[in-house]
Amino acid sequence: MYVFTGGLKHISGNYTEPVHYTPTRHEMLHKSSEGSLTNRGRSFTSSQIIPLLDTSGLDHSTHVRSGGNRQWKQSTGDLCAVDRMDGKVKEQKRHQAKHSGPKAQKKLKKHGGSTEEDECKRNPKAFAVQSAVRMAKTFHRAQDIKTKKHHIPLVDRTPLEPPPVVIVVVGPPKVGKSTLIRCLIKNFTRQKMGDICGPVTIVSGKKRRLTFMECNNDINTMIDLAKVADLVLMLIDASFGFEMETFEFLNICQVHGFPRIMGVLTHLDSFKNNKTLRKTKKNLKHRFWTEVYQGAKLFYLSGMVYGEYQTQEVKNLGRFISVMKFRPLVWQTSHPYVLVDRMEDLTDPERVRTDPKCDRTVSLYGYLRGTHLKNKGQVHVPGVGDFQVLDVNFLPDPCPLPDAQKKRALNEKERLLYAPMAGVGGVVYDKDAVYIDLPANHVNQQQEEVRPTTELVQSLIDTHATLDAKMAASKVSLFSGSVTLDPTDIEQQSGEKEGPREKQVWDPNTQRERRAVVFTEEKEEEDDVTGSSDEEDNSEDMKRQRVEEEMLVFADSEDDLEMSEEESEEKGQSGRAGDSGHCSEEDEEETEDEEEEDDDQESDDESVEEEGAALMEQTASESEEEGEKGTLKWKEGLQQKASEAFLRHQEAAPNLRKLVYGSVVEADDSEEDKEELGGLFRVSRPQKSKKFKANAVDCSRFIPDTSHNWDLEEMLNSIRDCFVTGKWEESQDAATLLKEDEELYGDFEDLETGEVHKGQTGLQDQAENSEKDDDDDDEVEESLVKVDDEEVQKNKRLDKKRRLKERFDAEYDDGEATYFDDLKEEMQKQAELNRAEFEDVDDETRVQYEGFRPGMYVRLEISSIPCEFVINFDPHYPVILGGLGSSEGNIGYLQMRLKKHRWYERILKTRDPLILSLGWRRFQTIPLYHIEDHNGRHRLLKYTPQHMHCGASIWGPITPQGTGFLAVQSVAGTKANFRIAATGVVLDLDKSVTVVKKLKLIGYPYKIFKNTCFIKGMFNTVLEVAKFEGASVRTVSGVRGQIKKALSTPPGAYRATFEDRLLMSDIVFLRSWYPVAVPQLYNPVTSLLLPVGQKDNWAGMRTMGQLKHDLGIHNKPNADSLYKPIVRGQRHFNPLHIPKELQKALPFKSKPKQQQSKGKTPRDLQRPSVIREPHERKVAALLHALSTVHNYKRKKAHMVQHAKHKEFLQQKGKEEEAKLKRQKEARKKLYRVMGQMDQKKLRSSLKGAPQED
Repeated sequence: MYVFTGGLKHISGNYTEPVHYTPTRHEMLHKSSEGSLTNRGRSFTSSQIIPLLDTSGLDHSTHVRSGGNRQWKQSTGDLCAVDRMDGKVKEQKRHQAKHSGPKAQKKLKKHGGSTEEDECKRNPKAFAVQSAVRMAKTFHRAQDIKTKKHHIPLVDRTPLEPPPVVIVVVGPPKVGKSTLIRCLIKNFTRQKMGDICGPVTIVSGKKRRLTFMECNNDINTMIDLAKVADLVLMLIDASFGFEMETFEFLNICQVHGFPRIMGVLTHLDSFKNNKTLRKTKKNLKHRFWTEVYQGAKLFYLSGMVYGEYQTQEVKNLGRFISVMKFRPLVWQTSHPYVLVDRMEDLTDPERVRTDPKCDRTVSLYGYLRGTHLKNKGQVHVPGVGDFQVLDVNFLPDPCPLPDAQKKRALNEKERLLYAPMAGVGGVVYDKDAVYIDLPANHVNQQQEEVRPTTELVQSLIDTHATLDAKMAASKVSLFSGSVTLDPTDIEQQSGEKEGPREKQVWDPNTQRERRAVVFTEEKEEEDDVTGSSDEEDNSEDMKRQRVEEEMLVFADSEDDLEMSEEESEEKGQSGRAGDSGHCSEEDEEETEDEEEEDDDQESDDESVEEEGAALMEQTASESEEEGEKGTLKWKEGLQQKASEAFLRHQEAAPNLRKLVYGSVVEADDSEEDKEELGGLFRVSRPQKSKKFKANAVDCSRFIPDTSHNWDLEEMLNSIRDCFVTGKWEESQDAATLLKEDEELYGDFEDLETGEVHKGQTGLQDQAENSEKDDDDDDEVEESLVKVDDEEVQKNKRLDKKRRLKERFDAEYDDGEATYFDDLKEEMQKQAELNRAEFEDVDDETRVQYEGFRPGMYVRLEISSIPCEFVINFDPHYPVILGGLGSSEGNIGYLQMRLKKHRWYERILKTRDPLILSLGWRRFQTIPLYHIEDHNGRHRLLKYTPQHMHCGASIWGPITPQGTGFLAVQSVAGTKANFRIAATGVVLDLDKSVTVVKKLKLIGYPYKIFKNTCFIKGMFNTVLEVAKFEGASVRTVSGVRGQIKKALSTPPGAYRATFEDRLLMSDIVFLRSWYPVAVPQLYNPVTSLLLPVGQKDNWAGMRTMGQLKHDLGIHNKPNADSLYKPIVRGQRHFNPLHIPKELQKALPFKSKPKQQQSKGKTPRDLQRPSVIREPHERKVAALLHALSTVHNYKRKKAHMVQHAKHKEFLQQKGKEEEAKLKRQKEARKKLYRVMGQMDQKKLRSSLKGAPQED
């Protein structure tokens, strides 16, 4: 036992006054390995520890802290407090040590303890199966859980560069949707956004882009976005609870394919009480799980800091979004669709000026999703209508994924944000133009933080001269020391025809400046002359060819700008003429790196330049000499010139596809062969292009080559391997293959029987050896060597057979592979096959074969769009282009299964107009509800049944079977109650179902002959009766009959027979079924054509009830349908008459008796009435009063007696109960004593002692 009193100062080897140091609770002293006590860097030797003799019963391994009112004891892993006043020890609750689980396993491994496997090996009985039944149950349960997780595997059709994931942020108003989107954008891109307009696309990672879209409180927007959403962020105001919009959107999603849904709770900072907050969270979570699925993710945004959600919470949410996987939805994967993020009006301005209401031609831009889109197809724009696509093009990706590099995070340049409708995006590419968009405040003043994505744009805006002016002013020298060339010289050398030019002319008639076109005259005569051209032209052609190969062409804005690396470097060294003068820091760094890399090649470049300059000078001097010598000089070397021209013609790259297939759009070189300059221009490298390589191996063209001398042995050796006998690759070498064949079909040994089979070569060897046994010793040695070779060959063959067997086993012995694994493998192979088919084909060619693939940024041009779409365009409402299948553009009859939603208050009435969301479309139609009877008849229903499905027939767009739909009665405004009226699915696409309704025809009898009647009033003509001959009829009283024959008069009357005689008061009716025609109404919901601010007020056809309410029409009730008091007169029935024959057969009890009817009593037999005297009346009254009092007293006494008896019975019951209880206790005591005696006897009998009585 040690008590620490403090450290001692050590001055020159002597100990002086003690320094008192009191360690805290967490600074307990621990014994170090050297025998000294250590405390967080301070060590104390044993000389500074004073032994304590009396420890008051404490443990000897205890360290006691002196000083203060308490002493802290630290024993084996537990802490306790020792009160110094009374010496009582208060034990604190110790931590429970982990015996199992990952932490315990980790500790075991750390301390070198045994793991579960070691325990199993050491004591196998402890880990043996205790119960086979329990083990089987556990196994079955595990297999069930595993199988439930399985989905039907689908072919993975996601492209290599998938389109951005569509994230729809949904919630009621004022719940924080825009704030959450802004926070997520800031989390991913480090940029702030103002108003969220339209889709906002960002790069969130190396392989994922996200498109955020805010969903407002309009039912049309909710329906449209539910069809394209990949992920739904459902915002819920925790301070208020669930609102109806949340449940409406969930039900919409359930119908149109359920995307991934994540709940986000906001306004949690309004809870002051922590207990209430926890309870609210739990309730909301479980209700959310009920609607979505058990365990659905629910995020909590606890509060706001400076108008934004907390950074860590937003980061966690963003991390979940970044790694989430998505299940392909059937409708989305079978239809192409585009969520439009930009719209341009291409209509001729002059036409719009003359006719403002004319149909417009617009181009819509966005990422293609779903499946491949074919050109010239049909699309549907929800809220506008069906349209034919005029043209489709794919554009450079405005928000591309970063290059595949091994790095963990994106740099600032790759954190792209693209939202053209919100005014964010910088450079916007179009088919024929480039748009630059920056806010006005960024143009004239310097940006505080210059972003890499906007630097180039800023530099382009800050330029004062146009590109053409800079091009015209710039000069370039092809070689060092050569003359600089102007653009005018190049135009003269290129020899291209000049196009029309523009001239501004003032028109006095229209009082405006007009653009006149001026054409330059073409010199055709000089082109026609071929023979009279002198050699100067040939030299010019040669120069022109060289210039075209290596020269930078300056042209107008429509031409491509091509530039090679060397010239771009020269241009960069010479001040970069023609550039805007602004460059980003990263571009400067890149150019510095390139200069450093190319320093080693400067000497080679200089030598090449010197040779080029000398060549130019030589050609120039030659041309001058030729001019001096005269015109006949051109005839010299004609053969050489002709062969050069022929070679040039042969080397020109032809379009083989055009030769074979006719006119085909020529595919450009893939992006890999092109280098970008500034993001706007590409460097053309014709020698490296795929088109040049493909056409270079054209076997139909022979390129004569005179530079090879085939007499030399080296030249022959260079092509020796091209022939069959030459040396190919190792796997394809002729000698090797022959040798392998010999091995394969030569000697072999049967591994099962051990029998050796010799080939022909082996048999020949044996025969030769038997003949030459008498040869000399050299031959014997050779045969021994031969045997050794045979052993080696035999081992090789065995190895080969073993490898083949292993390959066979691997291919056909699946082991534990299940059907599910086979299915997954099959789908995986199909996916790889799909990817590999067009992997190496460039985009232009690929688009012609398979259409525009998902992930491309496309531009769709659509004509004949109503002008209201452009005039009333609101970016807050989504514009979706949904591709239609081959037959989905037609309209016809649809058979559906429908069920009224259980939360919708009113039942639906047949022939009331209903708005359906089916496929991409939202339209109004008139459904007929019907139900199928047991005999297959489809009976019309007036109203939808409660809690039950019914059939519905509509006239609408043809949609594939199995497609879900939902119905709403109105899309105008927001109602207080639930808006989704019904849901269902498409069953059939034809008019095979005939809906019939019940029709009761009523007639009245006018003549009755026993069981035959003549009926009138049911039909009007004899022809109608003839159609219903043999039909069954009934009376209201239930007598059944049949129509027999029509009567001549009156018209429509007929003869019918019944089972019983009818009365004239009976009504006869006939039940018939009448086919009902489905009303042909298809009215698309054109909500996007409404003015801004009124897009959620679309109103279509009104129901009959709404019409009567709006017009103030009140129903006039049918007089026959009103309830009236029924007065029924007394009916007198005739007496029952039984025939005498029947009376004889009846039993005596039922026979009518011959009884005299009672006559009137004679007067003498009648009792006379007694009239009392007054005195008698008084006596009778008194007796009556006395008897009444007596009866009352007797009754009262009886009641008292009854109460006493009841009390007596209760008392007796209690006594009986007590008696039974006493008897039970006595029996218990008796049985206990008897049991003890029995046990005593049993023990004594076991011991063998004699039993005592």
